[in-house]
Amino acid sequence: MYFSSYKNPNIKEINPTLLWEYNLVDFDYQAMRKQVIQRVIERGWPDDFQAIFNIYGIDNVIETIKEIKYLNKKDMNFVHIVFHIPLINLRCYRESLLKVQHWNY
Repeated sequence: MYFSSYKNPNIKEINPTLLWEYNLVDFDYQAMRKQVIQRVIERGWPDDFQAIFNIYGIDNVIETIKEIKYLNKKDMNFVHIVFHIPLINLRCYRESLLKVQHWNY
C-alpha cells in the first residue's frame, strides 16, 4: 500500500479547510467518520491521509471506505488501487451500477 511507508505519528489534525462547513470546535470525528474520510479522499493531501490513519486506524479507514455511498470514478479507482479493495466491495461502485445513464459515451 502506498501509505504504509508514510508514517508520521505527530500528524493528528485534518486540514480544517476540508471541513469548512462544520464548526470544528465541537466536531465529533467519530460520528462523522464517513464524511471526514470521504472528504479526505476527494480533496486531501498525504498529511490528511496520515491524520485519518492516526485518528481511525488504517483498518477502520478501509472498512469505512467500503461503506461510502458516493465517490466519483476517479476516486473509486484511486481507493481500489491504493488500498487494494476490489471494486465490487465498494458500495459507491455498486450504487453506480444501479443508475441508468442514458448518454453513456
